Amino acid sequence: MKVALVGNPNTGKSTLFNLLTGLNQKVGNFPGITVDKKVGYCKLAEGRTAEIIDLPGTYSLYPKSKDEGIVFQVLADKSNSSYPDIIVLVADATNLRRNLLLCSQVADLGLPMLLVLNMTDMARKEGIHINVNMLAKRLGIQVVAMSARKNDGLETLKKALANTTNISTQINGVDANLFASEAISAVKQKINIDNDYYALQVLHQHEHLTFFTPQEQQEIEAIEKEFGFESSKLQGAETVARYRYLSTVLTDVIFDTGAERKFKNTDKLDRILTHKFWGFAIFLLILFVIFNAIFSWASYPMDIIEGAFGWLTTVGHERLPDGLLTDLLLDGVVAGLGGIVIFVPQIAILFAFISILEDTGYMARVTFMMDKMMSKVGLSGKSVVPMIGGLACAVPSIMAARNIESWKDRMITIMVTPLVSCSARLPVYILIISIIIPSESVWGIINKQAIALMFMYLVGIAAAVIVAWLMKFLIKAKEKSYFIMELPVYRMPRWKNVALTVYEKSKTFIFEAGKVIIAISIVLWVMASFGPGDRFEKIDQKYATALADTTQNTDHINSLISSEKLENSYVGILGHAIEPAIRPLGYDWKIGIALITSFAAREAFVGTMATIYSVDGGDEDTGTIRERMIASKNSVTGLPIYTFATGISLMLFYAFAMQCMSTVAVVYRETKSWKWPMIQLVYMTAMAYVAALVAYQFLK
Repeated sequence: MKVALVGNPNTGKSTLFNLLTGLNQKVGNFPGITVDKKVGYCKLAEGRTAEIIDLPGTYSLYPKSKDEGIVFQVLADKSNSSYPDIIVLVADATNLRRNLLLCSQVADLGLPMLLVLNMTDMARKEGIHINVNMLAKRLGIQVVAMSARKNDGLETLKKALANTTNISTQINGVDANLFASEAISAVKQKINIDNDYYALQVLHQHEHLTFFTPQEQQEIEAIEKEFGFESSKLQGAETVARYRYLSTVLTDVIFDTGAERKFKNTDKLDRILTHKFWGFAIFLLILFVIFNAIFSWASYPMDIIEGAFGWLTTVGHERLPDGLLTDLLLDGVVAGLGGIVIFVPQIAILFAFISILEDTGYMARVTFMMDKMMSKVGLSGKSVVPMIGGLACAVPSIMAARNIESWKDRMITIMVTPLVSCSARLPVYILIISIIIPSESVWGIINKQAIALMFMYLVGIAAAVIVAWLMKFLIKAKEKSYFIMELPVYRMPRWKNVALTVYEKSKTFIFEAGKVIIAISIVLWVMASFGPGDRFEKIDQKYATALADTTQNTDHINSLISSEKLENSYVGILGHAIEPAIRPLGYDWKIGIALITSFAAREAFVGTMATIYSVDGGDEDTGTIRERMIASKNSVTGLPIYTFATGISLMLFYAFAMQCMSTVAVVYRETKSWKWPMIQLVYMTAMAYVAALVAYQFLK
């Protein structure tokens, strides 16, 4: 049995899919389309097994994006491998009237279906009571009330699925022939079908339906022209007629005792939080709180983690036998891993705040407020969702741009989203800021380092907006964009959900970034520990006499030996080769190596620094990465390498540079061309170099 989950966005459809299938699921692509296809399997009552297909969320059968277009494509094509035997229409019980619009459309296609009223627990809390039996009787289909988040009602749903074969004959919201009877009759005859509403949808959507041949497309187009079929006008008329019908269906079915109070409170909050002036001021204040917390709250666990890795390295060198294996383990793997794990508290705080803002409904308000500004630079308000998501990671954010209807808006969003500072840049910013900005407070409240961090995030957002404005003139398209979204009612965050999000994101950061960092750390350690020819032997001979002299400071001599060997190693030779190109930016060859490794992943900068400075050796009282970097001197001038000018230059380079192979890959996947990722790589690298060059030359 094939079961398709259909429903509006944010109805808990994906939660229900995960509940039904558990770990027994996979993600592929719908044939010929880059849209993800989520399929899983579950056991129903009476020993039956079902294949569950999670179709993209849509408000109606009329698509506004590539993802939404998949729904009718699957439901209309019996030859499609995903064509369902049963449809489960998932509806939000707190907003049933809107959800039933899609339900009535799907029912008119004449497919077996049942209705799931999800989030019934939340509906009860908000004073919404639904007479489920009366609703089922009026719709002529089974209705299951459940709460997917609480695993409440799952067994009832499985039993209903195992026994559902009926097609609703009760739902008769609209007579399709009232809108275009002659055109519908002609299409039915042309493609040999007997369902009026199916024929009406074909007239509306045939150019997007891949199962029609070019000749059939032309014939349907000719029918449209012959009978003067006006798609947009008729869609509006149908929607009005359906809502009029649904009002009669829901009479004496829904009793909402909390609506007045609920929306009254939401409206009061929105007058402030979406105000033209105070709304933006509050948003900036929230950003200040987030970035201040990232530095202030995370300092204690970070100190503990840093101390733990320092202790582990020291004890390791004391207890383990000297040799290459010990050096590889401690100076390569442990040093590289320590450079990532130390930033987990700050990553966790950032994701906790983002999750809370999304769960309460505030993030939707930010999107709403930014729409007017976005439209002036060639984007729609929907572009804000991927760009805000870019604070976490550009990869899923670029994929989220599929929901933008306009091709031009979608392309510009994809091209500028990587400029928004993601969590991978956070370790770089934090390390550099901790070196060049003192940990002092302004007015005794706001940390200077937090202000610097917020400035870097605002620089990335500003750059994205400016580049989007320029691309508005460079990328040509005839489409007009529009912005429609639903503002949810304010709710208390689900703390369990917040905790789960923080755990999952932190785990992903450690394991995904950790794999890259460890691999790079091992390669770097090997390249830093060996050199061509007999260079290392000559260095040992050079200092042999000094080491034999008992009056000399052997620690200092060993430090000099380590430094010279590092410069003559494979990694040192590579670094010196690129140094002329990066010297105008204020960088030495060690930073050059980090820039190269960062093209695998931005956060590799920290692990690279940890590995290079561990191999480099140094005085005994400069043990941590940060302390070693502060103590490092320019071999020519004798001045510190990490000055204020160099630090700002380096952060600006990382703010603008396209240093993430995964992002390049996903842009290629979404655009189906190497043209766009290559343009992105070139323009972002050029921006990074010029910005870093100007900043260093101006500030030095």
